Amino acid sequence: MTKSHEIISFCVAGTHSGAGKTTLTLGLLAAFKKRGYKVQPFKCGPDYLDPGHHQAACGTLSRNLDTWMMGKVAVLKSFSRALVDQEVAVVEGVMGLFDGASATTLSGSTAEVALLLKLPVILVVDARSIARSIAALVKGFVDFEPELNIVGIVANNIGSERHREILEQALAAAQLPPLVGALPRGVVPSLKERHLGLVTADQERDSAIYQRLGEMVEDYLDLDLLIRKCCFPFPKISVKSDGEKFLSQPVSARTVRADNVRVGIAKDRAFHFYYADNLDFLRQAGIELVEFSPLAETGLPENLQGLYLGGGYPELYAEELSANLQMRQAIANFAEKGGAIYAECGGLMYLSQKLIDQEENEWAMAGVLPLSTRMEKRRHRLGYVEVESACDGLFGKIGTAWRGHEFHWSSPDIEPSFSKAPLRYRRPSETVWLAAGYSQGRVLGTYIHAHFACNKELAANWAAFLRVEVK
Repeated sequence: MTKSHEIISFCVAGTHSGAGKTTLTLGLLAAFKKRGYKVQPFKCGPDYLDPGHHQAACGTLSRNLDTWMMGKVAVLKSFSRALVDQEVAVVEGVMGLFDGASATTLSGSTAEVALLLKLPVILVVDARSIARSIAALVKGFVDFEPELNIVGIVANNIGSERHREILEQALAAAQLPPLVGALPRGVVPSLKERHLGLVTADQERDSAIYQRLGEMVEDYLDLDLLIRKCCFPFPKISVKSDGEKFLSQPVSARTVRADNVRVGIAKDRAFHFYYADNLDFLRQAGIELVEFSPLAETGLPENLQGLYLGGGYPELYAEELSANLQMRQAIANFAEKGGAIYAECGGLMYLSQKLIDQEENEWAMAGVLPLSTRMEKRRHRLGYVEVESACDGLFGKIGTAWRGHEFHWSSPDIEPSFSKAPLRYRRPSETVWLAAGYSQGRVLGTYIHAHFACNKELAANWAAFLRVEVK
């Protein structure tokens, strides 16, 4: 165990996507948990799927750290408040170490997060079919951003013990960070994947895999060496307050306020993509989140002022969602009576008239918005976006700005009579604004996943919108 004033903290980065950082991260989380540590996982970037596996592997809710969407202050705050009472912080990177929102800066990259939080970096290298060249590869990463502290290398897909020795010697001879682990080819158990990446985490289904990954880390990494290199005094993070309404610790229970409003939040196999910090901001604003399942339940919770339908995989459960006529009707009735609904990506698909899957099967959805969605054979959109309200609404007055991310394989088919879009957006490198989102009455649907940390008023505006009595 670490002393009370120390914490083991580091970032697991890769030379590129697919190098093996996710499986290594899960193995580290499982190994630390088995050793009795209190472990806090994090994920760089906007991904929802890896954090779910983090939580399943170690039992602690994982949080996203995204400097582009959240801003540096929010990343610092989210990191520091999540570490209360924890002994280990494991931050999984995104893509390659220097990949992010820009081709010319560190914006939105793993490297930016590691520098901001002063985290040592464990670099994962796919060592298949390379020998001394590992030194050239690692030297390039070390020299590219000299202030970054790369403290150790994990070689993935090694062919033999002799291969490991060659890699170790090559790094040592070049006076580069040492090899702290080498994973033999074929030893890493595979997690199932689908079109958006890994399948959703399932503790019961995947517990044996997490256990094997933890054993893999103990067998093939020098975990004690890693701990010695990454154990530091608990970080004293100092940031300007500049009036930002951040919490001192996560909010796990209902906030006691006289003006609380109740929002039903869809949580099941079909809908589960939510940023943990977003839910904290909503609770802080006086919103009580009441979970319900569009798959398993036939009616909405009582006394709701709003609904939050997050992203997920409605296309995989389209037949079940369509068959649950009572829930579809309950949501349609809620909207018709003036209930406020916010739907992101998969939630938007559920609010449509119908969902057309990749086999051209048509499934009736809730029918709240006059559009249909169709699953494509290839990814439709991926990337960061800047967003503004094009009219007064759920997130505030016209011009209210925030940031978000898109990642979807479906596309919309909109009825010609549909009213103008409630949002406008643009890519980070673009200047032209495009129409986004769909609105009708007090319903807002969009493919964009917003992060509320980028604008401290978003959650408060949503709460105020819910408190307006509909006549």
